Amino acid sequence: MVGQATGLFTVTNIDDILILALFFAQGAGHHRSAIRITVGQYLGFAAILAVAVAAAFGATFLPESVIPYLGLLPLALGLKAAWHAWKNHRNSEEENEEQTRSSGPAALEVAAVTFANGGDNIGVYVPVFATAATGGMIVYAVVFLVLVGVWCAMGRYFATRPVIARTLSRWGHVLLPVVLIGIGLLILTEGGAFGL
Repeated sequence: MVGQATGLFTVTNIDDILILALFFAQGAGHHRSAIRITVGQYLGFAAILAVAVAAAFGATFLPESVIPYLGLLPLALGLKAAWHAWKNHRNSEEENEEQTRSSGPAALEVAAVTFANGGDNIGVYVPVFATAATGGMIVYAVVFLVLVGVWCAMGRYFATRPVIARTLSRWGHVLLPVVLIGIGLLILTEGGAFGL
């Protein structure tokens, strides 16, 4: 069962490594940003697990018709990141450095992106959890939570490799908004939100 849980997590969360690498690159050099990113990833994934477990037990928190609208979260965060990137581009280098020192991704921003990006995860986890006994759900949850830590370590690793770090440092302020807006639009359109 541990192998099945590992495979299921890997398949449903492969895109999170890129997002985590972008967050870690954005937080590079910021005090405690790695902790905030990791806490945010755990909060977002814990929310995904809670919804999936509750739905597996038959107590759905979110109606299925609402799930596509979760795409508004990464879309809004992507637009906010794009606005900050554009605004910082217009500032002088001294002001930009001072703003960058005091910023970095907030835990709740990371959690919101993780949760919004996990709508498809919920759809996959619910039937798996519904067919597993309570003990099986516990095994899945424990394996998933351990792998969230592995994913965070991999995202940070990729963000700190010299070639990747230079690329993310140079283009991360552009890539992060593009990725977040893309994820938001993908969630909205695949779910048929707003009649898309």
